Amino acid sequence: MERTPNKQRPGVEKPPLAPKNPRFSSGPCTKRPGWTLGHLSSGCLGRSHRSAGGKAKLQQSIDLTRDVLQVPDGYRIGIVPASDTGAFEMAMWSMLGARPVTMLAWESFGAGWASDVKNQLQLQDTVFVSADYGKLPDLNAIDFNSDVCFTWNGTTSGVRVPDGEFIPSDRQGLTLCDATSAAFAQYLPFEKLDVVTYSWQKVLGGEGGHGVIILSPRAVERLENHIPAWPLPKIFRLTKNGKLIEGIFSGATINTPSMLCVEDYIDALSWAQSIGGLDGLRARADENFAELSSWVDQTDWIDFLAEDPATRSNTSVCLKITDAGVAAQEVTMQNAFVKNITKLLDDENAAYDIGGYRDAPPGLRIWTGATVETSDIKSLTAWLDWAFAVTKAA
Repeated sequence: MERTPNKQRPGVEKPPLAPKNPRFSSGPCTKRPGWTLGHLSSGCLGRSHRSAGGKAKLQQSIDLTRDVLQVPDGYRIGIVPASDTGAFEMAMWSMLGARPVTMLAWESFGAGWASDVKNQLQLQDTVFVSADYGKLPDLNAIDFNSDVCFTWNGTTSGVRVPDGEFIPSDRQGLTLCDATSAAFAQYLPFEKLDVVTYSWQKVLGGEGGHGVIILSPRAVERLENHIPAWPLPKIFRLTKNGKLIEGIFSGATINTPSMLCVEDYIDALSWAQSIGGLDGLRARADENFAELSSWVDQTDWIDFLAEDPATRSNTSVCLKITDAGVAAQEVTMQNAFVKNITKLLDDENAAYDIGGYRDAPPGLRIWTGATVETSDIKSLTAWLDWAFAVTKAA
């Protein structure tokens, strides 16, 4: 789309071209390229999810997940309520309490899981390990004789663990990994992970409200041999009479799913297969990140929130404003500055929803996952420079 220079601000001209798709939200994320509602017309709509057709669709989504995400045989995959939050809470409430627990947190969601373990489950034998936004704690100091809960990719900090080398193969405890915003864009070493959760609305651009939980054989063993000390709501129950409810992992969901959302997930997974599966998805996210990173390296008013390049997310990229005049202001003023930038971009249909998370330090958060086109990232960077210049000059 062609733009005309901004006549009201001499010397600050709008870029000539806007991103074709200005959707850079970190969740729900933009749909895959070429997506239309028409692609969902073959969904099992207006039918019971327990009908043969409904179960077949749910099983298809599970089978496609295993193929694209490269989930090992022997690991169960289930579709559960309430997005990644529901899936991770289900895991904690169902499995924790059998051993000491270590809670890792370096952004808001990890801090939320830690808070729930402390204040809701009230587990006494728990160690809390945290790091400020932009950093990771010393992962090599973690005691894996305990159950360890952590986020793989901090969606609100842009900080991810670089790999799974810090997790020992002979660990005694379970590893519970919130992998939303990492799954389908980063490699997950399942042999090091006992519980993996994520939501559809991140890397694949699916709809909200549904979560996925993936269980290792060790996690299943825990479920079948551990009775939590607290009551479990129905939507958290994965066992019955001491045995795993296998139906959950073959299409018999705990509660009624949206079959329209299921069809949308199938469409996204099919698209993922068409571009090379996990390798293709990772390559697209890496290319998008590289384009944005190149701009950051050449721009003196902004930098990554993640300090160590090895820990920088290739999906939820969090940026801080380093311009001396802005960075020296009070946090409330910095937030107002960022809000002005995001409003300008939103008004121009150049970028939607790129403000940093409300609990994070003031800054921008730009989604560079696989459903984003690199050409749109390239167009966006010129608009970021324009919006900064206009806001700075105001």
